[in-house]
Amino acid sequence: MSAKRGDRAAPPPRTGGYVLRFATNDAAKGWEELCRQAAANTRAAFDAIESDPCPSPPTSRHHPLKGSLATASHHGKTLPQWQYGVTAGGRIWYLPDHDTRTCWVKHAGTGHPRATD
Repeated sequence: MSAKRGDRAAPPPRTGGYVLRFATNDAAKGWEELCRQAAANTRAAFDAIESDPCPSPPTSRHHPLKGSLATASHHGKTLPQWQYGVTAGGRIWYLPDHDTRTCWVKHAGTGHPRATD
């Protein structure tokens, strides 16, 4: 989806960084809601994911998902699925594709994802 007049401008990736792209329209809408409700935390999440999508060791805020959520498919490719905790309930789930240096945001939202309930 191309940017349109009135859309928020996204910063270009840093040298050596990853590009963040939305895998779904719902993820894009959830991202906007996170930006409205927790702008500073969402910016910190963006910076962390862009610069180091798979930190080692993982942190309590930034870690891979486990079990059936450990991987997900995007464009026919199975990728690891990671989570960044933006707020107490707000989460970003993304799929880092190291070959293309792209992180596909599968879920972003202010409430805890139902899939983990």
